[in-house]
Order: sequence, then structure tokens, then C-alpha cells
Amino acid sequence: MKPLIIALALVLAAPLPASAHPRPPRDLRQLSQQTGVKIGSAVDLAALRAESDYRRTLNREFNHVTAENAMKWESVEPQRGVFTWEDADALVESARRNRQQVRGHTLVWHNQLPAWLTTGVEDGSIGATELRQILRDHITTQVRRYKGKIRAWDVVNEVVEEDGTMRQSIWLKHLGPGYIADAFRWAHRADPHAKLFINDYNLEWNAPKIETTLSVVKDLQAQGVPIHGIGFQGHLGIQYDYPGDWANVMRRFADLGLEVAITELDVRMELPVTPEKLATQATYYSRAMTDCLSVKACRELTVWGFTDRHSWVPGWFEGEGAACLLDENLAPKPAYHALLAVKSPR
Repeated sequence: MKPLIIALALVLAAPLPASAHPRPPRDLRQLSQQTGVKIGSAVDLAALRAESDYRRTLNREFNHVTAENAMKWESVEPQRGVFTWEDADALVESARRNRQQVRGHTLVWHNQLPAWLTTGVEDGSIGATELRQILRDHITTQVRRYKGKIRAWDVVNEVVEEDGTMRQSIWLKHLGPGYIADAFRWAHRADPHAKLFINDYNLEWNAPKIETTLSVVKDLQAQGVPIHGIGFQGHLGIQYDYPGDWANVMRRFADLGLEVAITELDVRMELPVTPEKLATQATYYSRAMTDCLSVKACRELTVWGFTDRHSWVPGWFEGEGAACLLDENLAPKPAYHALLAVKSPR
């Protein structure tokens, strides 16, 4: 009996496996490893080049990156036929060196188009047939350039209005609704392995926009169009209620076989900043992560900039700001710690 007693004592004294004592993640990369959700940030290319603390923080915390502006049409082709790939190339190369995947943003949008294109359409010098060829060439050129280097593309961005009607962009007005299917087909031909997304804002809660976007996806699928994912931008504000049905909305798209991504998350507040506002902001960030984790198809959570030093919010929403996980000095805010504290049900 004595050997058995000794053996039993040794078993009882042995340390439990690491999984029995899950340690809180030390940073967002480790949170991504523990949850299986890619965690990314939009990247300001000027800051990436010029600010070593910005660069170190980005590469320490995130395993997924999106160009904030460097891949938009006005940035890559400011003059017709004259391409400026330096910033987009720099992001892709930085991601390669730092073991990060890339979201391409965005191929078709109604904003940040080059003046030569919008002016030509307005004055009639670019007709519908030529416009379609221009769009095809743009998508094909950009996607081919980064073939095998971009995990996912936001192929069409913000194509549904708040009231559920299709956005009256130059694309819809001059090419008809078929431009959406064309864009996905052209992107797929240029890189058959990239995941192709439709991306929009207020899709977390706006019922007319949700229903129309679901119809668009179903119609594309019925045509055999290669669409793989839905992107929820997630631009939230603490002065508004958190979109409490967000997880169920994600599931409705996931039920169509789509991958789900939160693509542009930030949580702004009316200034000045107070501890109470920061605490509320933290709950919004943690709820977004929790909602994502509750839906198996949700594979990515990307914030639209990680530091208030370079947030787009103050320039667009007067009197608002402090929307990011880190402050201007890159100090973690309560929202950052709230993300690390989220428990994964997966």
C-alpha cells in the first residue's frame, strides 16, 4: 500500500496544468491568442514612420492592421494613371516584419475619391462605360498588387443609407446596383484567397440598414458572387445607448455563412473627460469584445486607431474625443484593461 500512497501524494502535490489557472493576458496580442479573435488597429502611416513610441506600441499590442487612409483611392491614384503606393507598401511591409495580418480598406466607397474621377463624372467627360472600366481597373490593380499579402478586403463600404435605401453614390447613379456584384467578382479574380467583405456603420443597431444589408448579401449569394464577410464599423459614443442587440445582429449575418468582423471600433465621449465617462467607455469596449466572442463567426476586432493622439474623432465630432484605448501619451485607459479582463466563452 505504501507505494500507492506515495504515488497518490505525488499526484496531489503536482501543479495543475496552466489551463486550470488561466492568467490574465499581459497585452492585446496575448488576448488574441487566448480568444482566437484577431485584434487590430487602423494605422496612421505618418505616425508609424515618425514616432517610435507609436510604432513600438502598435507592434507590441496588435496582430492585425488596417491602413487608415493609405489604401483609399485618392491616396493611391491622386492623378489618373499615376499611382502612389509608398504608404500602402510601407504598411504591408511593416505588417510582414511584425507578424501582423492586413485588412485592405477600401476598394469602393463614395468618399475620398480623387478629384480627377469625381470631376470627370460630374462634367460628363467620363461616361458610364468608361467609369465601369476605371472601377474594374482600380480594383484589379490594387488587389493584384497585394495578392497573398492581404487577409481581407473591405470591397464595398457604406452602400446603404440610414433609411435603408441604397446610397446614391456615383457608382449607383451611373452604373446601377450591379456594380456591387462586379466589385466582388473583380476582387476575387485578382486574389482568390482574400476574404471579401461588405462594411458599414450603424449596422450594429439601425434596423432599416440591417434589413437592407441582409437583402444585399442574400442577393449576391443567390447570384453566386464571392462574398465572405460582414464588417461592423462600430463607431460608438457613450452619450448613446450601447447597441444591446449587436450579438444577435452578428448571428443573423453569420447564419448566412459570413465571417463577422468589428472593423473600426472606437467609443467617443463629450469632453471634458471624467473618470465616470472613462468607466462607461470601458464597459462599451468590453461589451463589444464579449459580443464578438459570443458569436463563433466573429474572428476580428479592430479599433480605429489606438491612441487619442491620432484619433479622427475630434476633427469630425465637435466637442467630442478621447475615443481610443490609450491616451495621447500612450497610457492605457480603463477601456484597455477592460478588454484584457474579458473572459472568453470559447
